[in-house]
Amino acid sequence: MIKTSEKFRINSPKVVHEMIDGEVVIVNLDRGDYYSLVKAGADIWEGLTKGIARADILEDLVERYETSRENIENAVDDLIDKLQLEELIIIEQTEESKSSNTTNKPIETKANTEKLSFETPTLQKYTDMEELLALDPIHEVDEMGWPNAKQDL
Repeated sequence: MIKTSEKFRINSPKVVHEMIDGEVVIVNLDRGDYYSLVKAGADIWEGLTKGIARADILEDLVERYETSRENIENAVDDLIDKLQLEELIIIEQTEESKSSNTTNKPIETKANTEKLSFETPTLQKYTDMEELLALDPIHEVDEMGWPNAKQDL
């Protein structure tokens, strides 16, 4: 059962992220995988990083994007499930009384603007840098330095 009041947090310190030109790049430092989210996916990630509850993220997207509430709800739930499966986010453990008194402001929206076209968010996963990210930059590099791995002879 999905709890709409659930809040999440980034699984730090093993997960780092950066927003670059509307794209969120996320790196799982333990696994060496990196991920990309754009458009609605980036908006969902932004809400999660701010500690906004699932229901408030949903409401924000319903106001911003042109599609049915059901489509957005399914997309938010699917993306959050994938982010949890990849261990990028974890449920924020808060006291029930504390969370009920907390009011998080939704993501800023501009009034009287046209709704954006909705595309179901996709968590793009890349594993091509896994070996590079897993390198020990002090001990496992050649004389040229990082990112050149020592060659076993």
